[in-house]
Amino acid sequence: MTDPAATVLVAGSANLDFVVRADHIPGPGETVLGRGFATFPGGKGANQAVACARAGGAATAMLVGLGADANAAALEASLRAAGVALSIVRDAVRATGAAFICVDDHAENAITVAPGANAALAPGHLPPLDGITHLLLQLETPLASVTAYALAARAAGVRVVLNAAPAQPLPAELLGAVDVLVVNDGELAAITGIANDRDAALRALAVPVVVVTLGGDGCLARERGGAALRLPGFAVDAVDTTGAGDTFCGALVAALGRATPLRRALVEAGAAAALACTRPGAQASIPQRAEVLAFLAAREG
Repeated sequence: MTDPAATVLVAGSANLDFVVRADHIPGPGETVLGRGFATFPGGKGANQAVACARAGGAATAMLVGLGADANAAALEASLRAAGVALSIVRDAVRATGAAFICVDDHAENAITVAPGANAALAPGHLPPLDGITHLLLQLETPLASVTAYALAARAAGVRVVLNAAPAQPLPAELLGAVDVLVVNDGELAAITGIANDRDAALRALAVPVVVVTLGGDGCLARERGGAALRLPGFAVDAVDTTGAGDTFCGALVAALGRATPLRRALVEAGAAAALACTRPGAQASIPQRAEVLAFLAAREG
């Protein structure tokens, strides 16, 4: 059941994913023949909104920029079908965002994003934060807007969760407004300027909670003033890792919205991400909460 007092707002990107499967990802100047092609609703923001909604416990809304083209319809339909309430900024000039993805036989991927209408999100587009408990952000929309949204949420007493992807340096005022930062090792290095020393990079961040995702190896979390918490990953037969990190973020914020302790929230997020790797596509692969609980019950049993 959705708790109306635990509401998540996701402000971020939506892309239509154009996915080709091939035996390997091409290198510079290389052409490979793919075995299949499909389109899927995607984009970091939209994926995380769907993951949050499917994880249950928190009513989920999304601020999103879309074009006035046919690709926007598929993204709207997927978000609404997941139960995400939409606040749409319609761009009449730029096309809906698109991502071009190659997935290899080891379920790894290479992604190129054309932001399009995602760039339309401006600082003034943030909807009222009445009733919002958590704001979930990523970096596929303008950095100035992301920063403005985080500062507005902090001023309103809303917890700010930032998935700092794609990797880039961040202004101090943005980091100062973040309550939970989710990164992989590359993103951690880009933010701190410290490479190949995860412990030193974590010590350099003043964010209250930092979560480092480690792919199939699980995750590492550090609460300010506390010891690091390391949780292993779940072994699955991976088909496509696209959207696994987004699934982790959305499921994590939904769990935090239910006032779940951090360790358990990380376990549920990791399980949701693992299940997402067993299916093709981004949003199409995201599991419902019942599937996650059944998966955990079987593993814990």
